[in-house]
Amino acid sequence: MNFSKLYRKRLIPMECILLKDDTVEYCSDEMLITSWKTLKPKTEFSHGCSCYFFKEGFKVSKFYKHDGQLLYYYCDIVEFEKNDEDDSLIITDLLADVILYPDGKVHVMDLDELADAQEQALISGTQLNRSLRQLDKLLNIIHKGDFSQLLEKMESLGL
Repeated sequence: MNFSKLYRKRLIPMECILLKDDTVEYCSDEMLITSWKTLKPKTEFSHGCSCYFFKEGFKVSKFYKHDGQLLYYYCDIVEFEKNDEDDSLIITDLLADVILYPDGKVHVMDLDELADAQEQALISGTQLNRSLRQLDKLLNIIHKGDFSQLLEKMESLGL
């Protein structure tokens, strides 16, 4: 499985952006790994890599500072829409996020946006439930100490 185009779709704000500069490093039926530079210049970080877990419904990204030092892991709860006609993949952000810092601190974010999206009918009940279940699954992986297993393929590629 490989995709010629990757899109990031956000619900808040509503946008769908072609990830034209992302480099596909690895792709299988289970996951997609990309490396990238920030779309817009940032002061805290400049580049990173992401692993999209198709079955689990989340993306784990490593954000790196300008000097190459790991800033944090950023985990998005997502859903995937494959389009065979143009060989593309749309990754829709289902709003709930988790940041893991190198010191072990965990920060769950944007649950208010998830509620806002439901209130504004930007997300279906099915998507809301999926987002919460996938977030729960990710948090269980983190709290059991199994997060490093999600990083194995990226690290084996030197990312």
